[in-house]
Amino acid sequence: MLLAKVKGNIVSTQKNENLKGHKLLLVHPIDLEGNYLGEKDIIAIDLIDSGIGDTVIVTQEGAAVVQILGHRRAPVHSIIVANVDEINLA
Repeated sequence: MLLAKVKGNIVSTQKNENLKGHKLLLVHPIDLEGNYLGEKDIIAIDLIDSGIGDTVIVTQEGAAVVQILGHRRAPVHSIIVANVDEINLA
């Protein structure tokens, strides 16, 4: 799993049949202080209504995606599993 910031929406008029009705978001990994890590953005499916600017937890585990979606038909590798309200380092 990784911590990421939602940067934008992905809009597609043509998409895989198993992705229809699902929102795709552009996210970028961040550190605990909110600084971007690396140079690569990630496209992640969003089932929890995240929005631009939100800090989220993303999993990039195929088996987890299959469990959450309930099938193996969607070509998805990354999925947003939580919106982060607060990071508390004690």
